[in-house]
Amino acid sequence: MIIEQPARFLRWLYPHAVWRMDKNERAVYLTFDDGPIPEATPYVLDVLDQFGAKATFFMVGENAHRYPELLEEVRRRGHSIGNHTYNHVGGLRWSSWKYLYNCHKANEILQTKFFRPPHGWMRAVQYRTIRIFGYKVVMWDLVTRDYSTRLTAADVLENVKHYTRNGSIITFHDSLKSIDKLKVMLPDALQWLKEQGYEFRKIE
Repeated sequence: MIIEQPARFLRWLYPHAVWRMDKNERAVYLTFDDGPIPEATPYVLDVLDQFGAKATFFMVGENAHRYPELLEEVRRRGHSIGNHTYNHVGGLRWSSWKYLYNCHKANEILQTKFFRPPHGWMRAVQYRTIRIFGYKVVMWDLVTRDYSTRLTAADVLENVKHYTRNGSIITFHDSLKSIDKLKVMLPDALQWLKEQGYEFRKIE
């Protein structure tokens, strides 16, 4: 549970970050990390369209630079864009200056004020500076672990069913590690969420 739904002490590390939206509203906020890539992002967009769902894509700048047509397609279909650094770098292993430069480099392409740190970690000084630069740090209330080689598509779907609650920010990945599972379970997950009365919203 400490992975799928972050414990309270993890949320205290970044007190001004957004971990969950309004718990009084029957809505969920779908997010997709690590894209855009042609092997995954178009499929995700088509499934979202099938359910009339909007989402937020936290993009790796290098991928967006390589596939600008996918970046524009995500925008054209009415979804939100977030910054996930240029090279998917972990803040704990990079100097603060290099980390912030990597984020800035990505944002020259993405043009967004939403930021999600890869792996969910960054140094305190990085977090403070990111906020000073005007970014809104968006974490998650539920990470589905669709990237895990230890989980099946059924396991990922069960994570969605078990941990989703009002205002959940749900994290999937439009990546090579996740796409095989998403092709099996993403339509079922959205169908189940719809049947539970959840409204799909994007972060904006």
